[in-house]
Amino acid sequence: MDDTTRGIRIRRGGPADAAAVLTMLDSAVTWMNARGNTEQWGTTPFSEKRGGVELVDRYLTENLPYIAELDGTPAGALVLDSGPHPQTPITPAEEPERYVRLLVSDRRFVGRHLGSALLAHAVQETRRAGVRLLRVDCWAGGGGELVAFYERHGFTRTETFRAGAWPGQVLAQRVD
Repeated sequence: MDDTTRGIRIRRGGPADAAAVLTMLDSAVTWMNARGNTEQWGTTPFSEKRGGVELVDRYLTENLPYIAELDGTPAGALVLDSGPHPQTPITPAEEPERYVRLLVSDRRFVGRHLGSALLAHAVQETRRAGVRLLRVDCWAGGGGELVAFYERHGFTRTETFRAGAWPGQVLAQRVD
């Protein structure tokens, strides 16, 4: 998918994108921490976090990864799966679904609407797969800004959960 109005090209990702995705995740942690948010993803960059590199490798090999590029530069990433991580305390869907496991953008490209373009791509891929349910979970702390972001993109709150002290929100969107 190409969003030519914004200069965004979305392509299928893979193992060769690991360094770029880690850079995106590291920049997101730095940005969140600078805003006082140390709870969502912690304070350790993903590239240095125990299991962080392996998690990105799994996302790029075992799931459906997509990379948003601006002028050929990887600037955002989306990872879709067939459901939430099995160890997450989230109620399984009662029907086939696509699940957003990761949505991140490189903070150097803030304001370019990469998240919006990637979520629109997730809807298209869900529809293309003949699936009618797209879900995501996110951090529900910090005043709910992230939850509101997903709501602005057509998602509706379905359930809350806790992973230890981490407050989470599951959101869903029907895709027809």
